[in-house]
Amino acid sequence: MNITKEKVDALNAVIKIKVGPEDYLSKVEKTLKEHQKKASMPGFRPGKVPAGMIRKMYGKSVLADELNRLLGDSLYNYIQEQKLDILGNPLPKEEHQPDLELDGNKEFEFRYDLALQPEFKVELSNKEKHIRYQILIDEPLLAKYSTDIARRYGQIATAEITEEHDLVYGDFIELDASGEILPGGIFKSSTLYLERLSDAKKTKLIGLKAGDKVTLEHSEIAEHPAELATKLGITADQAATLTSKFQFVVKSINRLAPAELNQELFDKIYGPGVVNSPEEFRAKLREELNNMFKNDTETRLRNDIIKSIIGKTQFDLPDDFLKRWMLAVSKKATSAEQIDQEYDQYKESLRWQLIENKIYKDNQIAVSNDEAIDYVKGLVRVNYEKSGRADISEEELDMTAKRVLEKEEEAKRVFESLYQQKLMTLFNSLLSFEDKEISYDDFTALA
Repeated sequence: MNITKEKVDALNAVIKIKVGPEDYLSKVEKTLKEHQKKASMPGFRPGKVPAGMIRKMYGKSVLADELNRLLGDSLYNYIQEQKLDILGNPLPKEEHQPDLELDGNKEFEFRYDLALQPEFKVELSNKEKHIRYQILIDEPLLAKYSTDIARRYGQIATAEITEEHDLVYGDFIELDASGEILPGGIFKSSTLYLERLSDAKKTKLIGLKAGDKVTLEHSEIAEHPAELATKLGITADQAATLTSKFQFVVKSINRLAPAELNQELFDKIYGPGVVNSPEEFRAKLREELNNMFKNDTETRLRNDIIKSIIGKTQFDLPDDFLKRWMLAVSKKATSAEQIDQEYDQYKESLRWQLIENKIYKDNQIAVSNDEAIDYVKGLVRVNYEKSGRADISEEELDMTAKRVLEKEEEAKRVFESLYQQKLMTLFNSLLSFEDKEISYDDFTALA
């Protein structure tokens, strides 16, 4: 076997693999003999079918299977040995694939397109200042959060006329272009939570009673296809292309009566004796909001830094190859036109993935299995303490953490979380920041 690489340009190469009979013939013959032993055909005793017939019946498929295995192993080993940093997987050059014939002496040549990772540098400079937002927790925000909690622990009661915070149950009936009920159209009984609608969208739904009818655009039912699909009992794909209007017939109105902000509520939320006054309750709310907003502001900061780094780190990608590869590995029926539409988003994601890996490599960032175990143990310990168990042993923590990490998806999430933590630690040590206070509404508008 002979493997060579021809460089096309900085991002593309062609691998040629020449396979001779000495590479494949003995294993092909061995497999054909096994077929012969098991073969059963009219006119011949079991296992006595002539070798020539077996060769004619199975030779080409056995040869193809052996060459596929041989080529796959050879490509993988060659890429590893040559330390090639590639994108995607090698793609066969269809116009250069030989006809497979088993004649015992034939040499085959196969060619594969290869995409090479671009070479680039990542500059993490402290010259540019990144804004680190801190959300102001003012009195209106505290009051709103307090009201939300009171509603969450309140009691549901029926109401006669809809108000802006009600949960309204009714029938959604699809209409045709003239505004009439569409025969055989969508019909679904579901709910509308007016609290979640914008003021503009909830206006026509306030002041209704059971039996009232109102016409709604699909966007007034739900903004996102997934939520719309759930409400109307259709698929997300159907919801994404839906343009119909709907008649909504009110059947019942439920209203959440807020709980009183008293000691009974404080004990129910935090446990007996933890919060003992309205002042302590407000302090607790402030602490919770700070923790909630910390995640939001850190996510915003991280996204801003990533956007800045991507903008400053320029390199090309082998676009034509990547589109071919996306089409080849797609698990759903797709077309070259669909790949073109999705490519820009994929390309941006790939650019950051390459930059991120380069940062990890340049700064020797890695996550060990012991770090992952300690991280999971910390999460487990917190969960046990929340449920009132503070006596969990180190042995039990170890066993639980190892069980979690045995699950591939869970382990992936844990390692990704630790890598992101280390990445932000690096950013905090190398970059410059400007702290800026901002109101919750203004921060939401930024997002």
